[in-house]
Amino acid sequence: MSEPKPPTPTTPTPGDTYKGWLFKWTNYIKGYQRRWFVLSNGLLSYYRCQAEMGHTCRGTINLATANITVEDSCNFVISNGGAQTYHLKASSEIERQRWITALELAKAKAVRMQDESDDSADELSAATPTSTQAAGSHPSEVQSTLRTLGSKVEDLTTCNDLIVKHGSALQRSLSELEGLQVGTDMGEKIRQVTERATLFRITSNAMINACRDFLSIAQSHSKRWQKALQTEREQRIRLEETLEQLAKQHNHLERAFRGATVLPPSLSNPNLSIKSGVSGKGDASDEDDDNEFFDAMEDPTGFITVPADPKYHRRSGSNISGISNETGMDDQSYDEMSLASNSESSPPLELEPVRQRRTRIPDKPNYYLNLWSIMKNCIGKELSKIPMPVNFNEPLSMLQRLSEDLEYYELLDKAAKCQSSLEQMCYVAAFTISSYSTTVHRTGKPFNPLLGETFELDRFRESGYRSLCEQVSHHPPAAAHHAFSEKGWTLRQEITLASKFRGKYLSIMPLGSIQCMFDKSNNHYSWKKVTTTVHNIIVGKLWIDQSGEIDVVNHKTGDRCHLKFAPYSYFSRDVPRKVTGVVTDKDGKAHYVLSGTWDEKMEFSRIMQSSKGENGTEGKQRTVYQTLKPKEIWRKNPLPEGAENMYYFSSLALTLNEPEEGVAPTDSRRRPDQRLMEEGRWDEANAEKQRLEEKQRSTRRERERDAVKAAPTPEEGAHPDNYQALWFEKIHDSVSGETLHVYKGGYWDAKEQGSWEMCPDIF
Repeated sequence: MSEPKPPTPTTPTPGDTYKGWLFKWTNYIKGYQRRWFVLSNGLLSYYRCQAEMGHTCRGTINLATANITVEDSCNFVISNGGAQTYHLKASSEIERQRWITALELAKAKAVRMQDESDDSADELSAATPTSTQAAGSHPSEVQSTLRTLGSKVEDLTTCNDLIVKHGSALQRSLSELEGLQVGTDMGEKIRQVTERATLFRITSNAMINACRDFLSIAQSHSKRWQKALQTEREQRIRLEETLEQLAKQHNHLERAFRGATVLPPSLSNPNLSIKSGVSGKGDASDEDDDNEFFDAMEDPTGFITVPADPKYHRRSGSNISGISNETGMDDQSYDEMSLASNSESSPPLELEPVRQRRTRIPDKPNYYLNLWSIMKNCIGKELSKIPMPVNFNEPLSMLQRLSEDLEYYELLDKAAKCQSSLEQMCYVAAFTISSYSTTVHRTGKPFNPLLGETFELDRFRESGYRSLCEQVSHHPPAAAHHAFSEKGWTLRQEITLASKFRGKYLSIMPLGSIQCMFDKSNNHYSWKKVTTTVHNIIVGKLWIDQSGEIDVVNHKTGDRCHLKFAPYSYFSRDVPRKVTGVVTDKDGKAHYVLSGTWDEKMEFSRIMQSSKGENGTEGKQRTVYQTLKPKEIWRKNPLPEGAENMYYFSSLALTLNEPEEGVAPTDSRRRPDQRLMEEGRWDEANAEKQRLEEKQRSTRRERERDAVKAAPTPEEGAHPDNYQALWFEKIHDSVSGETLHVYKGGYWDAKEQGSWEMCPDIF
């Protein structure tokens, strides 16, 4: 049953890894269960199967403090004093003896290593008397030794100076002695040479003694320092292995929780939610996983979804209370096809791409720069006012990042075909969530656009839409975006980013609204963005989270979709990056439930009946929605191959900075510092970035002087940043009640004519 790693299985040697199957007692119901055991580095660990070795360890016991007892020919017990006890059984007596031999050898080695570690600690604590006065601390002993060695080095320096001095004097005396005539002051010169030779010998002896003392002290501490260094290395390796194993286990738990959020119909009653555990004579900390039952899916918004009764699949929706007749389809038809198939009654147009877009950019250089060294002086400041090198950027501007919201434009195409406003709301809400899917690994900061910078995304012939962005303000930074499609929808937004650095994390709060209008139905939607947080600024791997709430409002019908982005919590049972939402009509009646994650996929379920359920954890009464089987409405596109070396760009993002002919002189593709960074020439990009920023400051000062000349009196004075956008104008939207920049036209005509005389020189 068990195959040890060494070539001689009957005599395991200490230090080798020993693996094999054993039977472990779990509890009185299950009895002995077959488990895979691994003996390595004085630790005995076990798993349910060999496949779990990479991510889930079921238990570990340290043999250095354990007792090994043989019960009979096949059974033996390992215990560490009551906290952990493993009752094990081998398949045969020979197999049991192999394990006992391997365990005893591993235990002896573990005890010996522990004793050596204790001896090394005792030697370090007893090295100098000052260590006991400093509570035996290892750093105090090291500092004392360094001070002693430092004083010896100073002695060596002094002796060296004296040797040089007396050696030079002796050399001069010898030279003078050679030049003397025999008989003239010979005795006096010989006496001087003798004295100086004696001084040279004395200083040489002092130098030799000082060297001997220094060498003796260094040698006496060298062995202890080598042991301490080796111990630190081993501890670091063990810590790295432990962290890696914890990361794998965390990833496994995330996947397990994602698969456990939907309750089977037979267990839809919340009263059946239990966690059973039967204690036996062994530890059963991991053995009751098969007996776990999960609650119905509870969303942070305070509602629960359970599968609808089968009768709803056979009855018409018009005969069921709580179901809007506006959908125009019965439950049986809904159960057979999703909203996607209902909205796509006509076949899509076959559009051929007019050009081959690029699929790669140069790999990101491996330049290291300490982010904390720059950010530590910026705590509490506005991010847009912090001068940052391109090392923390990605080779895209903020205007191009806004254009990435159109990655999943097909959702709006499908929404434009919907006959029901409630169906349409589901697609608009999914489009709102999909815009965050590109941010999950994108920890790089986009370039701050220069005032007057633009970016066009012309996909009219390929995908049927065109998009234009312009930086309409510099302080505060604000960008306006307009997109329209031949499928009958228009998207516009004006976003101002407010950001604060809090030390451990960076918060980015988008201000402003996004609006979407549909030509056929005249439905007018608006919503805002949630807060983006970048964690682990000081230490660790950067990661991004989205949190907050969004209300998507249809201003024509009064329909509303309330979305909640749950913030990540290590101790939460919820799936990471979870998003939930409920679509309601103007009377507040719920019709659809949306659930999923903003980085992977979203599903929607039609509500068949609702009722008030049990009180939640905060004492609030939760609503229970009986829904049909969930259908997938959106799924994230896979990243291109090698995306980890290309800033984790999506397929669309890889094409955004691709050079194109005919674009405006102010287009982000023409920005030189951004182009240099994409090509990997970061030093040149940093220099070019400083030049552009200084040019922008000079232009601003000129604009201020012109404003003063045009308005000589204070009452008529203009705002210092009174910049007039070229392609957008500020209006008040009577439908949404908001004031924002909207596209005033003219750009695409200017492109067709190649007339860009009105564009400012910003690059």
